[in-house]
Amino acid sequence: LGMTGTIKKIIRQKGFGFITPDDGSEDVFFHRGSLAPRTQLEDFNEGDTVQFQTRKGDKGPVALDLKIR
Repeated sequence: LGMTGTIKKIIRQKGFGFITPDDGSEDVFFHRGSLAPRTQLEDFNEGDTVQFQTRKGDKGPVALDLKIR
């Protein structure tokens, strides 16, 4: 089972953004390559509730398999 959270910020021209997890842990980075199959960055907006997996990145957690909840 993945984590849930809210999209805090999207920088569309650079193709990435940040999620605030519901469990209060540190913000999670995501990018175009983090999205679940058949989803596009354009499908997401700031404030959307999302579901995702995480992995450890160089600068903190990175989302995987990101989708709208």
